[in-house]
Amino acid sequence: MARVVTVAQDGAGDYRTVQEAIDDVPLGNNCRTVIRVSPGIYKQPIYVAKTKNFITLAGLSREITVITWDNTANKIDHHQASRLIGTGTFGCGTVIVEGEDFISENITFENSAPEGSGQAVAIRVTADRCAFYNCRFLGWQDTLYLHYGKQYLKDCYIEGSVDFIFGNSTALMENCHIHCKSGGYITAQSRKSCQESTGYVFLRCVITGNGGAAYAYLGRPWGPFGRVVYAYTYMDACVKHDGWHNWGKPENERSACFYEYRCYGPGSSSENRVTWARELMEEEAQEFLMHSFIDPTPERPWLAQKMALRIPYSA
Repeated sequence: MARVVTVAQDGAGDYRTVQEAIDDVPLGNNCRTVIRVSPGIYKQPIYVAKTKNFITLAGLSREITVITWDNTANKIDHHQASRLIGTGTFGCGTVIVEGEDFISENITFENSAPEGSGQAVAIRVTADRCAFYNCRFLGWQDTLYLHYGKQYLKDCYIEGSVDFIFGNSTALMENCHIHCKSGGYITAQSRKSCQESTGYVFLRCVITGNGGAAYAYLGRPWGPFGRVVYAYTYMDACVKHDGWHNWGKPENERSACFYEYRCYGPGSSSENRVTWARELMEEEAQEFLMHSFIDPTPERPWLAQKMALRIPYSA
């Protein structure tokens, strides 16, 4: 049976801040705790510590339920000590999730640092079996740090400019809207060897830009074996014709795994794509087109359990 609590800034709930509600979840938690976040703009960095597992953050609407802060890799103001959250890009997230089996629904995660501030993470996820439904991730550079574990994102909106979806997790983004705010790179996946099963899959997503000439790359390899797949995804004219970048290292072209499968739209033309990225054959694509990409153990399916645990917000 889930424990349900409410956060409201006006004092009408059990807590006034999201962090207060999270702080009351015990270490080693094994009971689903649903934190219903009342509409409002919550200006505070959030930290979900290791072993504070099974937490759900549920808002009424992602447009009116916003968690925001403005830390950057060079300027971190946080209630937790740096020894806990880390420093630089790793420690600058508005929200840092290290507790496993985390779920969020109808929430906006924002890093409000202005353009040109450098790395400014909206959320870092260093936890396994996490799911996000109908959430927004707002920022400029390094918006969504999928650092470690397996994550599922459905019906989400993700925006940025430079490397704004990055890290070395295994992530499936389904029916998501990816928006390129200016020239840069959508992904910087950091798989380090061909033995790792990590990678990003964009399934039935939409990529948009702010108009004008093609200016955005689909990705570049932060790690030499970076792996990214776009399948059945609409790409508007913001996507550069060559599609992918080697990060200035020609040797990455021999190891990076950058694939597309049956994408469409003006930015999807394969005629001018780099020769070291390719269109998948039908039989090759199958492993990336199903939930088993992030949930490969049918005897203990975690993703189906997450979907069943979605609890509608009730004010």
